[in-house]
Amino acid sequence: MSAPKRQKSAKDVPYELIYWPGIPGRGEFIRLALEEGGADYTDTAHTEGGMDQTLAQISGENIGDDHNPPPLAPPILRHGDLLISQTPNILLYLGPRLGLVPPAEGEDGDPDALYRINALALTALDGLSNEVHDCHHPIASGLYYEDQKEESLRKSKDFVENRLPKFLGYFERVLTGKASGDGPWLYGGQLTYADLVLFQAIDGVKFAFRKAMSAAQTSGKYVHVFQLYDAVKERPKIKDYLASKRRQAYAQGIYRYYPELDLAETDMPQPAAR
Repeated sequence: MSAPKRQKSAKDVPYELIYWPGIPGRGEFIRLALEEGGADYTDTAHTEGGMDQTLAQISGENIGDDHNPPPLAPPILRHGDLLISQTPNILLYLGPRLGLVPPAEGEDGDPDALYRINALALTALDGLSNEVHDCHHPIASGLYYEDQKEESLRKSKDFVENRLPKFLGYFERVLTGKASGDGPWLYGGQLTYADLVLFQAIDGVKFAFRKAMSAAQTSGKYVHVFQLYDAVKERPKIKDYLASKRRQAYAQGIYRYYPELDLAETDMPQPAAR
């Protein structure tokens, strides 16, 4: 039997972000795109019954509907009769609709831009979001941090010493490459959703690993990365959002602050003298 044909979502239908109240989490990558794009949207993190709505979507009793399979976990985006999950998948959907990728059609169209931008966003999410989460939950997400502190310290040392420089260095290379174009942006000389993802990832890592990020910023090795961070922060819509109550404070989500994990290069064990 063929799958039911999905109706097209009307342009004037507001977006609905379904995410946990109380933490910015992965939902923040979606919020920044919606805010920068000037979208009309609601957010269960700020609505009465938001927790119940989120739990209903991921309940074992939810089998989806005629058009949509059930999501595994938030963030979840509803737009008209479309319901989709997974952070990069949602951004892939929103990017063209919110003007956060170059147009694909027209004389100067860039039909492949979306996939290049998505690769940049995926890379930032992998190295500066997912790996940061694993620093405080390296064994199992179902265990408390207190149950894996020794392993968390070991993982954090490797992240600060090896993984963080790797990803910061990669984005510095991207920003100095020809495909970056003019200005502080990652691709094509204009802001895209990949820039918003990198901004949020950098902001989260600055919260979780304060010593390491302070050292990275003053090292001079990643000048273009931090220029991008500052440029996003000063965009009018983003600046208004960051100053609003819609921007939630970091708590027990992806980006957490544990003083014992806040390491700098000087905290690393030095190789024994020969």
